[in-house]
Amino acid sequence: MKKIILIVDDDRLTLSTAQKLLEGEYKAVAVNSGKQAFKYLERHMPDLILLDINMPEIGGFEVMATLQKDARWCKIPVIFLTADRSAETEIECFRVGACDYISKPFEPNIMLSRIRSTIELDGYRKDLQRRLDEKTKEMERITIQAIMTVANTVDAKDDYTKGHSMRVAAYAELLAQRLGWSDEEIQNIYYVAMLHDVGKIGISDAILLKPGRLTNEEFEIMKTHTTIGCDLLEKSYRDRAGEFYRYCYDICRHHHERWDGRGYPDHLVGDDIPISAQIVAVADVYDALVSPRVYKSSFTKTKAYEMIVNGECGQFSPDILECFRLAKEDFFNIMEVIGV
Repeated sequence: MKKIILIVDDDRLTLSTAQKLLEGEYKAVAVNSGKQAFKYLERHMPDLILLDINMPEIGGFEVMATLQKDARWCKIPVIFLTADRSAETEIECFRVGACDYISKPFEPNIMLSRIRSTIELDGYRKDLQRRLDEKTKEMERITIQAIMTVANTVDAKDDYTKGHSMRVAAYAELLAQRLGWSDEEIQNIYYVAMLHDVGKIGISDAILLKPGRLTNEEFEIMKTHTTIGCDLLEKSYRDRAGEFYRYCYDICRHHHERWDGRGYPDHLVGDDIPISAQIVAVADVYDALVSPRVYKSSFTKTKAYEMIVNGECGQFSPDILECFRLAKEDFFNIMEVIGV
């Protein structure tokens, strides 16, 4: 299939000459203004754009700026057409993101050579991006497997907490959906929520499995699972950027913070608490209430719901509580749905 080249120029002779030159090797589409170019792009995706710089109404640089801002068009390679041979114009062409430029009146062999080179390089770029995407997906799969292994290891320290991390992740996903988060954000919080208690690896079983009430000293030690967890993840992900790794730190450290500042470890107040941690805080408390623990029996789903919305378990974000109310029935069904 022939590659499609969109030629944008207000000069009829230039359009006609370019079309005739390209028509044997490419499918050449000619339009005489930036406005017409955008109309074409709304319905078609060319492999290359030849773009005149000096046009009435919308100039080439202005067209280029619009292309760069739109996710649909920003990856289309652009070669500028210009009669201006100054160094300043050449520099500006590359500064705004063009792959190359062709001087007018153009010499046929030079024009064809530059077009071929640009399309070939774009093909290499797309192939490289495809390979990177495949590698990223493979790394994500490995990361997810590791996360689930760690979460299950933490939960396995106590028979009573089996499946806790998986359920908290499912509850957090429900709340993020109610908040209108993107699919990527929802996926991130789902997997990171599984790691919210990873710091309990550093807490002794004598404290974790104690059947009675913890002493003040023991409770202070228990609270350190938040800082242990975020320290572990910070060391693992220190050199990696992105929302996923920020969630790791924020959720592990701050999922026991409370809206009124009475949580731990940093006594954050209100929206100083990262939103991801606000979500997991509600999810974590709800699952702790409806699950039997070594030190208590489980509450009914309705009782647990009422305790949270009535403030018996500390204060939570009003926005998250509203999402909790809206997702009430979904919360009630999670244990049956995920089967743990």
